[in-house]
Amino acid sequence: MGVTKTDLFTKQQNELAQIAKAFAHPARIAILEILVESKSCINGNLVQELGLAQATISQHLRELKELGLIKGSIEGTSVSYCINSQKWEQVRSLFNGLFDQVADSCDSDSCC
Repeated sequence: MGVTKTDLFTKQQNELAQIAKAFAHPARIAILEILVESKSCINGNLVQELGLAQATISQHLRELKELGLIKGSIEGTSVSYCINSQKWEQVRSLFNGLFDQVADSCDSDSCC
């Protein structure tokens, strides 16, 4: 059996790509913005705020939760979601590391 394509890359490269993929959907960005603005855990009002079907929102929430970008907790019959601040610090570090590498390696006078 052959090597999977992800095996060709470092753990950090794979993680950064998965996070970038999550950020590539506007509904996920909107969900994240709502969670950040609320400054608390929310449940239920995403359907009204986004105008998307509950099933669609649930799918996006699941993707964000699997990556650890958000946390969910069960409260009775509903699930509340909030930003996972520890994971966000890791994400910030990953992206800043990439951006810093580019800034350090290519200034406007020496790049092609």
